[in-house]
Amino acid sequence: MDKLSAIDALSALAHDARMDIFRLLVRAGGGGLPAGAISDRLGARQNTTSTNLAILTRAGLITARREGRSIIYTADFDGLRGLIGFLMKDCCAGADVDVAPLLAAIR
Repeated sequence: MDKLSAIDALSALAHDARMDIFRLLVRAGGGGLPAGAISDRLGARQNTTSTNLAILTRAGLITARREGRSIIYTADFDGLRGLIGFLMKDCCAGADVDVAPLLAAIR
């Protein structure tokens, strides 16, 4: 991931509703959730949720697939790994720092 993509991803997550959507989709795992279920679970208006889903998709944090009449949204774990990798790339300037607690926290 490059710097501008990381900025886009972080900007997308820097919003209360979008963070809630993303975390909900991370919890949902690979099966994902339809847009209507996302709105219902978060108590949000469908048009607002749709806008937020589009922003998260453009930022590379979620993906969408069609199943019949529904669009199923899933967290893009490759995009998340890319963002985390970008943030950790130059970790600690080579200093001997134990990052094991951080890695354990994200597992």
